[in-house]
Amino acid sequence: MLAAVLESQTGVSNCAELVRLAAEGLPGMLDPRQQLFCYTLRQSQDKLVRQGTSHRYTMMTLLGLAKYERFGNRSALAINPVLEALVNDVTWISTAGDLGLLLWTCAELSPERLPEVYRKVGAVGALTRYSDGRSGSTFEVAWYLTGLASCYLAGHGDLPGLSEQTAAARRILEANCGSSGVYGHLSRGTSWAGRLRGRIGSFADQVYPTIAFSRLSKALQDGESRKLALRTAEKMCELQGPMGEWFWHYDSVTGRVFSRYPVFSVHQHAMGPMMLFAASEATGRDFGDAIYKGLGWISNNELGQNFAEPSLGLVWRCIYLNRMASCADSALRFCQLRQGPASARQVKVRYECRPYELGWLLYAFAGK
Repeated sequence: MLAAVLESQTGVSNCAELVRLAAEGLPGMLDPRQQLFCYTLRQSQDKLVRQGTSHRYTMMTLLGLAKYERFGNRSALAINPVLEALVNDVTWISTAGDLGLLLWTCAELSPERLPEVYRKVGAVGALTRYSDGRSGSTFEVAWYLTGLASCYLAGHGDLPGLSEQTAAARRILEANCGSSGVYGHLSRGTSWAGRLRGRIGSFADQVYPTIAFSRLSKALQDGESRKLALRTAEKMCELQGPMGEWFWHYDSVTGRVFSRYPVFSVHQHAMGPMMLFAASEATGRDFGDAIYKGLGWISNNELGQNFAEPSLGLVWRCIYLNRMASCADSALRFCQLRQGPASARQVKVRYECRPYELGWLLYAFAGK
């Protein structure tokens, strides 16, 4: 179905324009001195201001740029110096999730270096060494598992401790998932934070485990991983909003939407498609309708505003409600007393863009 949709003039134009926008916008987000991408690019008065740097966002962006080049395109950025800066000094790694992202990045950009990097970062034991592993942070453990699955896919399945680490990460994610296929944010029995926050998961908490299990199913030809990926992908499609929007928080116990806002552009043009493309490749299920419907939200949303700004090389970050309105909206939706989008006068636009958003856009749609 997706192929048929994209063959239409509108579909090709929309996807091609977004991919071009991302490729052209990313160079302005790189700090050339540090060889790191910024944390965010924010509108300040009449100009865009680059703020902070992020190793995490740099890895995500490299993955997107590398895939963009893999399909015959030329990036305006030199990728190798950025990768070298990440690998040469790994003292910045402070989470199992970031360690997994680095393995994933190396597996796709420089697979011959994986054994060296795997040992250098101390991949074995990361789940007990870092707090995100001990607390069972869903999306970060999923990044770690994706990194391990990528080692298998890159032909390095014999790395020491790889199978044991894979099994440990898998157990955490399986325990964090409710019977409907919705993941909570943390392991619920490991801490007070888990008891308070473990039940509710963000959209990211649904996306990254689905990608992890999709890749693991391909790496190990594992049917159970395939079922886990398919279950969550199908559940997210069931819960997708009427305008194609992917919501912000979900209840892992009831399997319902917990809070609608913010609605993030990156979920629409990148993370939702990444999740569904990965699940489709692993299971053969066609998610084209949901992918394209979600992509359409970029210009067909509560405000009727096109969030893509080709002249600036970015997509504005999200629409959101103020804190009081957001809490009230979540409570009403949790009690099933409100449906549909908020009125246009209630929502605001966050005028910023983060590099990983464009990187993941490239990762999702380059070559499609």
